Amino acid sequence: MADEAERFTALYDACRQHVWAYAASRAGRQVADEVVSETFVVAWRRFADVPEPPLPWLLGVARNVLRESVRAQARREALTAELQGGAELTEEDFADGVADRNLVLRALASLGEDDREALILVAWHGLRSHEAAEVVGCSATTMRVRLHRARKRLAQALDTARAVTLTTARVRIAVGEES
Repeated sequence: MADEAERFTALYDACRQHVWAYAASRAGRQVADEVVSETFVVAWRRFADVPEPPLPWLLGVARNVLRESVRAQARREALTAELQGGAELTEEDFADGVADRNLVLRALASLGEDDREALILVAWHGLRSHEAAEVVGCSATTMRVRLHRARKRLAQALDTARAVTLTTARVRIAVGEES
C-alpha cells in the first residue's frame, strides 16, 4: 500500500500542472482546481488501470470531468429558470406539481433497485445510456434494454399509483358527502 501511495504521489507531482493547465485553458482558473481534484480522485480509484504514459489518460478523465461539469451547470441553470418561472404558478398548479412529484416518487420506489438506478442515472443525472452502463458495469446494449424495461415498469407503476390515488379521492369525496 505504501508503494502504491508513493507511486500515486509521483504521478500526481508529475502530472498535476499539466492537468491544471488543460482545465484552466478549457474552463478558466476558477474551475481548474476542482477539475484537478476530481481527475485525481478518479485516478486514485482506478490507479491499477492508469496506462503508461499516464498524461493522455488523465487529460481524458479531466475532459470527462469538465463535460460533466458543463452538464451539471446546464441542469442547474434549467432548474433555476424553471423555479423562477414557477413564481407564476397558482396554488392549484403548485399542488398539482407536488401531487405529480409524489406520484412519480411512489412509482419509482416500487421499482427494483436496478430499474430505479438505471432511470435515475439517465433521467436525474443526465447520463447517456452508454455512460450509465459504464457506471453500473454492464454493456451499453444491456443498459439500453434495462432502460426500456424500466421505463415500461415505471409507466405501469404510474398507472397503478394514479388508479389508487383516484380511488382514494373518490372514497374521500363519498365519505365527505355522507357526513
